[in-house]
Amino acid sequence: MEDIFVLLGKHRNKPLAEKVAVYNAISAALKDFIGLPHPALGMQLLSVDRVRGNDYNPNRVAPPELELLKLSIRKDGVTMPVVVARDDESGGYVVVDGFHRTSIIQTCDDIKESLGGYIPAVELNKSVEDRITSTVRHNMARGSHQVELSAKLVTALKRNNWSNARIGKELGMDADEVLRLRQITGLAEAFADHEFSKSWE
Repeated sequence: MEDIFVLLGKHRNKPLAEKVAVYNAISAALKDFIGLPHPALGMQLLSVDRVRGNDYNPNRVAPPELELLKLSIRKDGVTMPVVVARDDESGGYVVVDGFHRTSIIQTCDDIKESLGGYIPAVELNKSVEDRITSTVRHNMARGSHQVELSAKLVTALKRNNWSNARIGKELGMDADEVLRLRQITGLAEAFADHEFSKSWE
């Protein structure tokens, strides 16, 4: 424990980037030390330039709520880290949950400055399909998820050879709900293997 305090003392007057590197190393070491599998235990500070929004987020925030989120961050600070996954294409990170927080941090100069140009984040190590389902689960757990965009996500998962049963299990939906969301898209490919509910007979 003494070594950590000595390390912190040595870096107290260093540039922010060096402090962030120390913070991230200690946070990762503490997560490893505690040995529990939850991402929140290993929060990292990521440069705003290394994080991009995803292109599938089905959660939309109305302008008044977005302004409220900005006010909340200005008054209370960032109270929840953004959830990210590594983006192999860019070498950076893509947002899994926290799309609007990320956007606000990146575009509001005063908020970005208050965070030193960093975004507090936790990382999920997941495939693209699993990132999509994680985003949906995060949104649905908060009760904010648009039906039309959810339907498009279900269709995207079907294109990746996910069964209705797997989609239902991963997204917390019953078979009828999965079917209804597939129908909303109106795409013929969504019905290529129709699995109709018995309740329709």
